Amino acid sequence: MRSNLFAPENQEQESAQPGLRLQNSKMLKIELNGECLARQGSMVAFQGQVHFEAQGSGGIGGFIKQQLTGEGVPLMKVTGRGDVFLADAASDVHLIDLEGPHDALSINGKNVLAFEPSLSYDIQMVQGAGMMSGAGLFNCVFSGRGRLAITCKGTPVVLTVDQPTYADPQAAVAWSAGLQTGVHRADQFGLGTLIGRTTGEAFTMGFSGHGFVIVQPSEEVPAGAGVGGVGGQGGGQQAGQGGVGGVLGSFLR
Repeated sequence: MRSNLFAPENQEQESAQPGLRLQNSKMLKIELNGECLARQGSMVAFQGQVHFEAQGSGGIGGFIKQQLTGEGVPLMKVTGRGDVFLADAASDVHLIDLEGPHDALSINGKNVLAFEPSLSYDIQMVQGAGMMSGAGLFNCVFSGRGRLAITCKGTPVVLTVDQPTYADPQAAVAWSAGLQTGVHRADQFGLGTLIGRTTGEAFTMGFSGHGFVIVQPSEEVPAGAGVGGVGGQGGGQQAGQGGVGGVLGSFLR
């Protein structure tokens, strides 16, 4: 049988070491020998003795935090020995290595594909966002030592922040956690409604300090988001409807 499908670049990529690596630009391969954490529903194929288990939110405290913020990553724990292939709607996949206690990355939860369990993960309020209605106030922050796979809609640009830098909240994928951030109305810059076209509101995010910002060529609204958020599962305003009582009720049901 002959086909261009059988070209070497389409064959499974092999490595002598377990871990996260790219199969191609749009697919992640986990050479599994132990465990890894991945976004639920991202598995497209696997080989070997592999087990998938929905990952909890770290107890009642973690559950409440995720429900109130609307942020977080719906995770599954992948354990065993074999090869697991992950993808997200043909988005581009990129690998990032965090190399120690001083490395920390703030990421839109919607863009997290998989990460090694050696990394720490938390949901934190975006500094400087305040309580602006509809703005995404929370992001996922990863720190420690380990490898992380993120997705981007199209080829991103990595901006070095050595002067005031601004990005659409729906296009900002990730940034150095040490940067100072803020959310501003676009009309402060004379932009009016020329940005934030998909959100119905005109907000822009500002970054200052020393670090980098990863910006994708897309302004998708997270599912269920209110306006202009950076959340992974929905805007904080929507997720918080009903208050703590509603969240506890849903947890206890």
